Amino acid sequence: MSTRLVVVSAGLSVPSSTRLLADRLASAAVAAVHEPVEVDVIELRPLAHALADNLLTGFPSGELADAIETVRRADAVIAVTPVFSASYSGLFKSFFDVLDSDVLEGLPVLVAATAGTARHSLVLEHALRPLFTYLHAVVVPTGVFAASEDFGGPGLEARIQRAAGELAALLAGAPRRRARTIEDEFADPTPFEELLRGA
Repeated sequence: MSTRLVVVSAGLSVPSSTRLLADRLASAAVAAVHEPVEVDVIELRPLAHALADNLLTGFPSGELADAIETVRRADAVIAVTPVFSASYSGLFKSFFDVLDSDVLEGLPVLVAATAGTARHSLVLEHALRPLFTYLHAVVVPTGVFAASEDFGGPGLEARIQRAAGELAALLAGAPRRRARTIEDEFADPTPFEELLRGA
């Protein structure tokens, strides 16, 4: 059985430094995990309208539903966002807002962010780590922040390798858990009273 690694990138431009960082983290993680790894990349930019619709209606459609299901089947997630107004982007937050509350529970998550200046580097600790802790994910100790001047420098590569190694260690030590899929729900529905307790 291969490890399912899902990369969520909230970059808005094409090409995107956020996507570049996400790809470097994914490559390092694949190299660090000593077993076959299946990588799925979710670009949030094309899902912007679907996310707004989901926030208004409460239901995902089309590609957004597929993206949510992809995260539901993940063994680990790499989540990368650009920094806007000293925090994660609204698009990034909207995606994690529409996930069911248990989707990331116990799941190893590597957090990363990009910005034009190193002054935003604490975004990992004051915004991203609390968000994923709230969602009951297991956040990798080393987050990766990259300002524009970091790309091409040895310091960024060292942080990427360290974070990827920590993600691989979490995957090796943790029992596999997957949130219930739609197929699971049809095969063995969650009792209604249990659903009400979670509301």
